[in-house]
Amino acid sequence: MHWYLYIILAYVLVLMAFNIIRSRRVKSHDDFMVAGRSLSIRVMVFTLICTWIGSGTFIAGAEYAYKAGFSSIWMPAGAWVGIIIIYFLAGKIRTFGQYTIGDILEVRYGKFARVFGAIALIIAFVTIVSYQFRAGGYILNVITDGRISVELGQALSAFFVITFTALAGMMAVAYTDLPNGIIIVAACILATPFVIINAGGLSQAVKALPAGHFQVFSEDFGAHPALKAFGYFLATMMLLMGVQSMYQKFYSAKTPKDAKQAVALWIVGTIFVETVVVVIAVFAASKFWNQGYDPASMVLVAARYMVPAPVGILLLAAACAVVISTGMNYLLSPSTNVVRDIIQAFRKKEIKDKQLVIIQKVVVILLGICAFLMIFIPTILKKPISVLRYSYFAYTMYGVSITPALIAALAWKRATKAGGLASILSGALLALILEILIPALWPGVLKGGDPWGIPSIYPALIVSVFMLIVVSLLTKKQSKESLEKIFKTNNK
Repeated sequence: MHWYLYIILAYVLVLMAFNIIRSRRVKSHDDFMVAGRSLSIRVMVFTLICTWIGSGTFIAGAEYAYKAGFSSIWMPAGAWVGIIIIYFLAGKIRTFGQYTIGDILEVRYGKFARVFGAIALIIAFVTIVSYQFRAGGYILNVITDGRISVELGQALSAFFVITFTALAGMMAVAYTDLPNGIIIVAACILATPFVIINAGGLSQAVKALPAGHFQVFSEDFGAHPALKAFGYFLATMMLLMGVQSMYQKFYSAKTPKDAKQAVALWIVGTIFVETVVVVIAVFAASKFWNQGYDPASMVLVAARYMVPAPVGILLLAAACAVVISTGMNYLLSPSTNVVRDIIQAFRKKEIKDKQLVIIQKVVVILLGICAFLMIFIPTILKKPISVLRYSYFAYTMYGVSITPALIAALAWKRATKAGGLASILSGALLALILEILIPALWPGVLKGGDPWGIPSIYPALIVSVFMLIVVSLLTKKQSKESLEKIFKTNNK
């Protein structure tokens, strides 16, 4: 046990030293937010993989695989479709060359759309950061055979993620992602055959697990299995197509062509890693079914008890890598929104470059503390915590409030200011009502965890898209001059 802990700790400390060195290269706000727009294709590919492959894959994905088996692949499959769609927009995003999606929203829909979009994004992303901390707690708990509690582990994870992000921003995020991405891919390749063999192969898994684990739509999906499965698919797809962390990476690429090529390679790596994680989690579940392990820790349990020690250390290091990397990405992103979309948007006096860097570092720390409190308070109150549920809320909140308006801003010239703003507000409001208000005030209407058995992504997305289209068609078209910044033809 001690060797696992010491090696993982050494890895984290090496990353910290690396980030301290990188922090000295941050000379401007451009360096802090978009790495000076200097990322190569190689760095872009691995940082995109690490941005998306987080505890949503290793922890929430494992929890889902434990409960639903191979049919849980519906959740990551939404991201694969989203990446394919993003491929056709990556060059345009880089050509636009700003910092946040708020820059796009303001150009198309005005300042209020930028502000309300930023608020919705901050809520979603801080939620995502919060369950990265929880995932870190699971990792340290498994590595130490329970000697470090999940509660203490999540506090330590919060400390490292907040510190790393505040040190050097995108300079730290992107270049930390390079070794992290290599470790993630290598660990998945090496661990999978050992886990399958240790579990006794597919025949033994079929005997050990419920029949629903091998169905297209598992009975554990809720009141309406097919509806629930596609709901997860849709929520993941909508998040990925509009997720600001990815857009920030595109802004950081050297050229629009580099951004587009990186996306093509990104989809290959993402499909491989997410499929392998589901396979590992399912076979680990068959080995330890109903033995008291937390479903969310299945990949970690596999790393600890089902593979040779060197491979296990690599897989645990990969889990640490995704927690740190995703936490950093999703903490840096909303801090950029606070600075760009709120502070700078409403401050008449120009802020100097060095002051902006200091302000954003302070915002990183404050948002990190908020994310920690989101997981710490339920822990203190001893309420059940599901990383899967946290992730679904964040995905839905972002996917219905931001993505429809954002994609329309990039691809539909007829979208208007009123239409975009109506889409953002209606989607965010309905997501909050269905995911927070109704479960808290009327829990009796919940079926399979959803109000009246209907996943909230459906009504919230329908309303958001409906408002976008109808209000846009009923209001005046935007002028050609106002569309020129987005609809450029030079994507080379």
